[in-house]
Amino acid sequence: MPQMNASIVLYHNEKEQVLKAMKSFLDTSLDVKLYLVDNSANDALRALADVDRRVEYIFNNANLGYGAGHNIAMRKSIAQNAFYHLVLNPDVYFQSGVIENIFRYMEQHPEVGHLMPKVLYPDGTNQKLCKLLPTPLDLFARRFIPIQSLVDRVNNRYELGFFDYASIAEIPFLSGCFMFLRTDVLKQNCLFDENFFIYLEDADLSRRVAKISKTIFYPEVSIYHEYQRGAHKNKKLLWFFIQSTFTYFGKYGWFFDKEREILNAKALETLGFKR
Repeated sequence: MPQMNASIVLYHNEKEQVLKAMKSFLDTSLDVKLYLVDNSANDALRALADVDRRVEYIFNNANLGYGAGHNIAMRKSIAQNAFYHLVLNPDVYFQSGVIENIFRYMEQHPEVGHLMPKVLYPDGTNQKLCKLLPTPLDLFARRFIPIQSLVDRVNNRYELGFFDYASIAEIPFLSGCFMFLRTDVLKQNCLFDENFFIYLEDADLSRRVAKISKTIFYPEVSIYHEYQRGAHKNKKLLWFFIQSTFTYFGKYGWFFDKEREILNAKALETLGFKR
């Protein structure tokens, strides 16, 4: 029985970048296994599995989507009764000891089902990846409204810009770039919803986990994320973002979402938000 597994979903990635993420995770004394789930059109990345005996390569020969790719590995974690499963982006890397630190925290806090550490840009500045559950205005304003003052106002609330990002806190929406998940929680209908091809699958999973356990921002350790806002640069990715927006609000409600109101209000009150 492995103590934890991790999965990285690939799609024609640069090998050196993926190797950086792999080595970050595998640099641990814990009993771990890493699944490389390849959605690429060819298996050019197969050789990455030769890096370490703890790596298993899965070639899908089709682009199943981000969540569907991770679900393949998450189901293996459930079947193996692994304690935890880490959803890891291929553009994330971190120092030795990060995994052990998080593992210890999760072992000491069984009420926590999902954890995200502090996320930094490569230059060391903070990424604001703690969020409220989105409203239509949050997503529309950030992408389509050119009035910066309005966007800043929306972001201050939605991205919890007023939060110091220095305290452990319960957050309703944590980024999908690094999702440290308790497998017992995954067993409770908490895999990714495969109706989301890419974008907002992390918001959807975060809120479902938050209904049955705590979703925690844990700034005691940090990771680096070479983040790029693809939907702002690529029309195809923008279309996927729009599709996911309709899928998300079609599932939970556009303007009337009581669960969103409750979870967001709890977070704002706890963090001391002032209008």
